[in-house]
Amino acid sequence: MKDFDHLMSVWQAQPKKEHLSADDVLKQVKKGIRSITSKLYWAIVAMVATIVAAFILMFFMAFKSPVTTYGILIILITMALYLYMIIRHYHILSKHDVTQNPSEYLEALKEYQRNRSKVVGWFYYVYILLLSAGLGLYFIEVLENASLTFKLTTYGSTLIWFLFTTFYIRPRMLKNEEEKLNLMIDRLVRLQGQFEK
Repeated sequence: MKDFDHLMSVWQAQPKKEHLSADDVLKQVKKGIRSITSKLYWAIVAMVATIVAAFILMFFMAFKSPVTTYGILIILITMALYLYMIIRHYHILSKHDVTQNPSEYLEALKEYQRNRSKVVGWFYYVYILLLSAGLGLYFIEVLENASLTFKLTTYGSTLIWFLFTTFYIRPRMLKNEEEKLNLMIDRLVRLQGQFEK
């Protein structure tokens, strides 16, 4: 009997799960999605500007070697693929309204998260490889008359930048976005669980 009383007191002392306010959760989710879509929007704007600049460089600069043009073309195609991917992600996140059908929105958000981790994982490495190849071909002519020290500095700093973004910035950025998505999904799941009881 003593054990039962002790068990009862421990059980009753457990903190009760707080009930989430539907309005608060929906506001937080909308704010989180707005933050992600805003970053995607500015990434789209920056990528369009970069593609336009590369296009102008490719067609209005006179290069002696076709290798340089191929390098810029590889860079353009790579950036266009990346632009397509971020436009697609922006469209997926912004086309649903969480207040209209939260359970449908929750499923769309889960699908987006699964899809994004798959695509971003392998695509980033393809992106970096193609970008590196394009820049390597571009630098052949551009650095043709440069000193060996300048060439090594340029290639070395480009390599260091790619390694830095790949192994330092990218994981932190993806982890941050993943945490935001997990938090939003968790809140929507908890909210959905409240209504199902």
